[in-house]
Amino acid sequence: MFRLDFAARFKQLHERLSLGDLLPLSAMSLEKILVLDDEPLVLNVLGDILRRKHYQVSTARCLAEAEALVSREPFDILFVDMRLPDGDGHQFLERVRLLPERPAVVMITGHGTIESAVSCMRAGAFDYLIKPFTPGQIEVVIKKAEAVHQLITVNRYFSEREGPAGEIIGRSPLMQRLRQIIERVAQTDATILITGESGTGKEMVARELYRHSPRRQESYIKVNCAAVSENLIESEFFGHEKGAFTGASERREGRFELAHRGTLLLDEVSEIPLNLQAKLLRVLQEREFERVGGNKTIKVNVRILATSNRDLLHCVERGEFRQDLYYRLNVFPVHVPPLRERREDILDLADYFLQRFARKHGIRPLGFSDNARAAIQTYAWPGNVRELQNTVERAVILTEDNRFVSCVALGLPNLARSAAKPLPPPCPRETAPWSPAPAPEADGRMSPVPAAHPEPAAAPVAGLTPPPGPDDPAVSVPVNGHGNPAAAAPAVIPLEEVERQHILSALHHTNGNRTRTATLLGISIRTLRNKLQEYRAIGTAADADDGAGA
Repeated sequence: MFRLDFAARFKQLHERLSLGDLLPLSAMSLEKILVLDDEPLVLNVLGDILRRKHYQVSTARCLAEAEALVSREPFDILFVDMRLPDGDGHQFLERVRLLPERPAVVMITGHGTIESAVSCMRAGAFDYLIKPFTPGQIEVVIKKAEAVHQLITVNRYFSEREGPAGEIIGRSPLMQRLRQIIERVAQTDATILITGESGTGKEMVARELYRHSPRRQESYIKVNCAAVSENLIESEFFGHEKGAFTGASERREGRFELAHRGTLLLDEVSEIPLNLQAKLLRVLQEREFERVGGNKTIKVNVRILATSNRDLLHCVERGEFRQDLYYRLNVFPVHVPPLRERREDILDLADYFLQRFARKHGIRPLGFSDNARAAIQTYAWPGNVRELQNTVERAVILTEDNRFVSCVALGLPNLARSAAKPLPPPCPRETAPWSPAPAPEADGRMSPVPAAHPEPAAAPVAGLTPPPGPDDPAVSVPVNGHGNPAAAAPAVIPLEEVERQHILSALHHTNGNRTRTATLLGISIRTLRNKLQEYRAIGTAADADDGAGA
């Protein structure tokens, strides 16, 4: 009698459903579906409904047929009857869990009990339907499977897309030690607290821990605790039931539920409100929770990774973070060092980012100029790797094909001339009067510049480092014990530094008049302006008014 009623309901369903009854699917939708049932009517009706929505549907009437199909091709979702002629659908569910691309399995039965439903869900079933089910139930199941499938697909796409980009770059002892720690602890299920300043790469370390873990084939769910509203963060973590609060029009799974059997990253865990920290502690201890507005206890098997750019012990002392939660998260601490503590890695990172963004933007730079490399190496990088990455990307965009990336393109701030190229250190010696290098006249001939300027000394031009005075030991000429120039050759000054000193001395000679300076040097005013901008970028001149002296 039941089967006749069920068949009648399915026939009515088949007649009522039209092409628009089910929700439209997105570009990352489910594609292949397998329906396993021993009733021909169920196979025909359900298969026809799914094919109308452009799914690729395969059908099977027994376990042997279904196992042959799943061994030949992957499926996104399976509808599996509990009672089959050659076995139990529950057994098939257990075997499906071992597939590399594990599909979502929806168990269907006409003899449903609470015990069988619980057993199927524990075995990994995606959902459980009791015959006869309604069109709305089919729609809800497909919609839920679609959402989870998209989430897993996007997560896997970005994990694979970052591939080599996700590798931790650095040859310094600190980074070698960090890689060793990752390889060792990734194989465990220990909760890991990753600390470090902003921009050091804590999220990349978390991704590497996931990629080297036994759970790497499962879901990797991330939640930015600082970006979620305090009113919604509990629902974000644990999900909610329909009607739990205003706007909760349907049941929603939280991040812990989505990460079941996988890995959950709590990014910036220090930003979780105090009133939620107690609930989070319970989940970490018991691995169970209730959705907002629900009373059903949900058990999960999740590995927890957490990151923080704050000192959580200080937060505990100030009463901003629970001490018991801190100890629960700090099972295995991993610290990511700031870039200033591993300066030997800076140029390797810069070269890597240069190649990466050159490919991304279709630009072919020749590399970094010598001045640019010196500036990159000596800059403090308070924003760490993130600041370096953004700086290099901006510089690549500003650089033309077949040109070197210059200091001007980098646009690094002038922090107390910390990036200036150092001059050779002076030796203890007597000094000789200084005079500027000869400057060319308008006709191109070289004429000596007198050692003593006839006009009064001009005030320094804003933004330029004045040339050394006659008593500056940095430009003194070594002399021997008799007061004569030493026979030994002086230290060799790099050609770029000679050029810089010559340009600045000529500019000082003209009292900061750039037009006259460019004429004296035999270069264009544009070339002079570019040179001065480059000197400011590497810290050898302070910011100047571009219009001064023009």
